[in-house]
Amino acid sequence: MKRAYGQLPPNVNPEELHGKLIVIEGPDGSGRSTQVRILQDWLERGGHAMGQVGLRRSSLVAAELDKAKQGNILGRTTMSLFYATDFYDQLENQIIPWLRAGMIVVADRYIYTLMARDIVRGADEEWVETVYSGAIVPGAIFYLKVSPQEMIERNLRKRASLDYWESGMDIALSRDMFESFVKYQRLIRREFQRMEKKYNFITINANRGVRSIAREIEFHLGKILDGGVEG
Repeated sequence: MKRAYGQLPPNVNPEELHGKLIVIEGPDGSGRSTQVRILQDWLERGGHAMGQVGLRRSSLVAAELDKAKQGNILGRTTMSLFYATDFYDQLENQIIPWLRAGMIVVADRYIYTLMARDIVRGADEEWVETVYSGAIVPGAIFYLKVSPQEMIERNLRKRASLDYWESGMDIALSRDMFESFVKYQRLIRREFQRMEKKYNFITINANRGVRSIAREIEFHLGKILDGGVEG
């Protein structure tokens, strides 16, 4: 039976949610999006109907959220609640309907990234957990763990510069973006380490090749799907 970390949204009967929610977590440069694509292909080859969600994908606020980030015009609490609105719109209009239909829902990041970002920026841990207490507990959470140095190399191979927000430049860790990136990612990593046991992460060493990571994810997920584990 599906459950939430707190209380399920109104009019949601957990016995009707027959699908499975799978989460891939990890910072930019961890190979997360690549693993989501590989997982999607693997699931579809296995005959599974699936849907995909992620950060800033809500039809309600995603575009406005992108504009707000570009202009850096919102306070931290407002930005947190903006992201929460994006999440809950997807929960209500995509995740829950797909789970009702018996589909596998793959989340390219979930509430854990959002909570880690908020806490690193000074939000109260209990408040953040309350904000996301309506989130459905996934059947599996794969955390792709990679060193900050490796992330820098991968991000620079992908684009010419580091991302302002993923470098934590908004919280004045350093005037130098590279130094700020390393400091910020270490803070985020510390939060994920704190959450690992609490939220039952399956931690994957993402400093390896793409196929090695994919095989490990498929191994764990294969046991979940074969065993009929709820989540």
